[in-house]
Amino acid sequence: MTAGRKPTRSNRKNNSQSNKSTKKISSRDKGKYIDYKDKRKKGDPLPSFREDAIRLNKFLSNAGICSRREADVLIKTGVVKINGEVITELGYKIKPGDKVQYDGETIKGETKRYVLLNKPKGFTSKLDSTQKKTVFSLIKKASKEQLYPVFKMEKDTTGLLLFTNDGDMYKKLNHPRYKAKKIYHVTLNKSFAREDLQKLTSGVSLDDGTTKCISAEFVDDGSENEIGIEISTGKSQIASRLFDALGYKVIKLDCVSFAGLSKKDMPRGYYRHLTEKEVSFLKMSR
Repeated sequence: MTAGRKPTRSNRKNNSQSNKSTKKISSRDKGKYIDYKDKRKKGDPLPSFREDAIRLNKFLSNAGICSRREADVLIKTGVVKINGEVITELGYKIKPGDKVQYDGETIKGETKRYVLLNKPKGFTSKLDSTQKKTVFSLIKKASKEQLYPVFKMEKDTTGLLLFTNDGDMYKKLNHPRYKAKKIYHVTLNKSFAREDLQKLTSGVSLDDGTTKCISAEFVDDGSENEIGIEISTGKSQIASRLFDALGYKVIKLDCVSFAGLSKKDMPRGYYRHLTEKEVSFLKMSR
C-alpha cells in the first residue's frame, strides 16, 4: 500500500480479521487457566524421586526449618553440621543415615504423607479461605504434617482429592508431560445427545483453546443425563465449561478416579492413607 493512502474498506476488513486471529488472551485470563502456566514450565524435568541423596537446603526446608533460599544462608554461615562436621558447601547432598544438626539440635527429616479424601459437597479446598467448611478440617487428624491438595476442587464438586507434603509428587502430578488423569461422573440438567459424545472426544472450542476428553460415554445403569468423562487437562473448571459450551448445565460433578486411584469402599467424607504399593505406582508411572 502506497504511503499516505488511506486503507480501503476491504483493507480495513482484512486488517480487522487479522487482528482478531492474532488477538492474545489477556494476562488476567492466562493466570486463570492452568494450562498457560504449564506451557511456561513444560521444559522442567519430571521429579526423579531418588531416595539415596537429597540436597541439604531441601532437607532443611522439608523439615520446616526455613525456605530453601534461607537454608543456603544458614549453610554458608556454618551453623549446619553433618555427622558432626560443619558443612558450608552449597549443593551438598546428604545420604540416608546422615545426622543433620542445626544450631546444635538434631533435625529429623519430614515423613512423606499421602492422604486420599472422598470429598463431600460444600467444602472448599482453598488454603486462604475464611469459610468454616474446608477440606483441611476433614483430614486434620490424618497427619501431624501440613498437607496440601495436589489440585484445586470446586466447593460443590465431590469425589477424590489427594493430599501430600511430598513436593516432588505434587510437581509430577501437575507436570504437563505427565498430566494425571481424572474420571468424572457428570449429571446434567437434561438428556445428553449421543452425537455430542463425539464432540467431547474430538475437541470443544473454549475461550482458552480447544479441549478434548480422552473418552466420554453414558454411565452404565444411569439415566440419559449422566455422562462419564476422562480428562487429563488441568484447566480451571474444565468439566463445567465443556458441557456449558455444548448447551448443558452441570448439576452434579463427582471425581471417581484420580491418577489410577479409586474411591472404592470409601464413604463420602472419609479419608485413607495410600498404601506403599500405590505410592510406588504414582512415582514410577509415566
